[in-house]
Amino acid sequence: MRKRLVIVDPERCVGCQCCMFACSRRLNKPGLAQSSIAVRSNGGMERGFVVIVCRVCQDPPCARACPTGALVVQKGGGVRLMEDKCIGCGACAEACIVGAAFLDSETNKPMICVQCGFCVDFCPHGVLALKEVIDNDAQG
Repeated sequence: MRKRLVIVDPERCVGCQCCMFACSRRLNKPGLAQSSIAVRSNGGMERGFVVIVCRVCQDPPCARACPTGALVVQKGGGVRLMEDKCIGCGACAEACIVGAAFLDSETNKPMICVQCGFCVDFCPHGVLALKEVIDNDAQG
């Protein structure tokens, strides 16, 4: 069974960005700009925060928009980047309906969550979880 990163309770997010730091650290990247997850203010503490992460689309618009086939659709949804095929055009980021295809400012290549769940253990407020999901191929 596959596991998927889910936002359990967005109301608990205080904008600490620990999940972003964890992701960057796992990828051996410096700073928050190179994370595959994002926390954005919805108006600060008064209005809360929004956690942006790949939603593992079954038919990902980011992959359809890629002119070189650099984003490979995974069984059960989501994508993996084949960096050698990516030309850094940004079409995937424009096509992502939730804004979760972030572009690396150095390479202009997408950083898309691979659903590893590394960030979950670093969220002090239980906003994120890695949950088992049933693949659509196994249903029905």
